[in-house]
Amino acid sequence: MLRVILALFLVAGVAVASWADDITYRKHIRPLWEQKCAACHGAGSPYLGEFLENEKNFTQQMKGPRMDTYADLIFFIGWPDTGAIMRRLDDGKSAAGGKPGNMYQYFGATEEEREKNLNLFKEWVGQDAWKFNRWEARGKVPAITKEDMDKIKVNY
Repeated sequence: MLRVILALFLVAGVAVASWADDITYRKHIRPLWEQKCAACHGAGSPYLGEFLENEKNFTQQMKGPRMDTYADLIFFIGWPDTGAIMRRLDDGKSAAGGKPGNMYQYFGATEEEREKNLNLFKEWVGQDAWKFNRWEARGKVPAITKEDMDKIKVNY
């Protein structure tokens, strides 16, 4: 009986420790985003629709689409620009061609720092949700599925 009680406390302790260590936007992602992304994707940047209308001009100004709030950032994970964060930040190890995303280089000064930051983002999004699929199929890449969407964590 004592073993059963101890086992229950151990399981409960692991569950609480796991819950306490969840990656959140406020505690983990926002500070990283402010350090690595805000200069080009901050409040002075255009919203996604405006960016897409004049992408070349904004890119020349070192402005990407605005991602300065939780709601704006998850546009690039779930919808409407499904998978964009994953495609842009990935180190290439998950990609068919092995090519890193175009924003991976800005994710740290060293390969070690970039990998650490990438892993933090992957944990936040959800390791099983780190997919390159878009909302609609493109070429050989199928559209994202509801099952894949259900795996997205993005805790606030």
